[in-house]
Amino acid sequence: MKILIRNLSRDITQPELLALFAEHGRVQSCTIVMDAVTGGSKGFGFANMPVPHEAKAAIRALNNFELKGSRIRVKKAEASQSGADAAPVEESVAPEAAVPETAGKPAGPRIKKNGIPLGPRKSRVFRKKS
Repeated sequence: MKILIRNLSRDITQPELLALFAEHGRVQSCTIVMDAVTGGSKGFGFANMPVPHEAKAAIRALNNFELKGSRIRVKKAEASQSGADAAPVEESVAPEAAVPETAGKPAGPRIKKNGIPLGPRKSRVFRKKS
């Protein structure tokens, strides 16, 4: 499980962060994000813990933990690119000829009432009760 650590002190090192998380379980990797221009820490980093219950225990124990004068914030890292640094993703719309019109439903992208597009339809799997 990938863990996001925010509000890190600028002078903390990767071995110190690794040791902090290793107290709560196995740590696969630990990185501090560095600024390309200055070479200093940007104040956040990531830890990767392979065992989910150990990762959750580390998140609970280390969230709001004071480390070198800073109260760190620890949470599960999100998989999406919804941050300010994320590049806009161009979506290609399939031609209408490729999307068959079924049972009176209009062809084209599905859109909510408030204008937000929906994702693709997911196939549903039904299981027989035993």
